[in-house]
This record gives sequence, structure tokens and C-alpha cells, in this order.
Amino acid sequence: MKNILMLIGITIINFNALAQPNLKAVIEFEESTIDYGTIEKGADGVRVFKFINSGNIPLVISNVKASCGCTIPKKPNKPILPGDSGEIEVKYDTRRVMPFKKTISVSSNAVNSTVLLTIKGKVEDNSQPIISKKKSKSLNKV
Repeated sequence: MKNILMLIGITIINFNALAQPNLKAVIEFEESTIDYGTIEKGADGVRVFKFINSGNIPLVISNVKASCGCTIPKKPNKPILPGDSGEIEVKYDTRRVMPFKKTISVSSNAVNSTVLLTIKGKVEDNSQPIISKKKSKSLNKV
């Protein structure tokens, strides 16, 4: 009798587990890399990564972290409901004249819990004149 009751109990538990839908959040970005191209020193360094929660529970982004202090990411403060979209805003310091490639790590409760995003480009300073170096003639010939 105990074995029959135990078997019935286990069967009921298994059916309940199977009856519940697979609850998960899924974050899907439109693009994982944003190419700034060539931009001027001091130009607007803000770009936006757009995403959607294609899961069936609210998506909570717990942290966004840049690989360098020259890049400042900003995450949504509220959970993103299933089917809704959101944005990760990224600001790069365009006062640094050089090529760049930076990574932003996005952590969330999604099944793909950590997503890496990339920004890249080149900052040029067009306000400075280009100085060409001329070969100087030696005056020390005897």
C-alpha cells in the first residue's frame, strides 16, 4: 500500500512539472557590433544597441560593464517584459584621437546570461594641420 501511494505521489509530481511551461528570458540584440567609422575629435560618441526580450518572463539586466573607462554604458532601470524591446546606450570618449575597439559585457537573467557587445572606429583630429617632414640638407660638409 505504501509503495502504491508513493508511486501515485511521484506520478502527480512529474505531471505537475511537465505541465508548467519552460519559463525563461531571452535577450536578442539587433546587432552585436557598432562601427562608428571615422569620426572627428569631440564628436557625439553616443550609440545605442537595441534588443528584444523574446522569452516568456521579464528580462532583468543586472549589469553592463565596459572594457575601458573611456566607454560608459547605460542599462535600462526597469525589467523588459516579454515581447518588449529595450536599449543599451554606450558613450565613447571621442577626445581620444586613435583607432578604438571596446567591449561591453551585458549580464542578465536571460538564458544567454552574458552577452558581449563591441564598438569600434577611429577618432581623427582634423583641426590640426598636417605637418610634412622635409629632409634637411646637412650644412656640416667640409
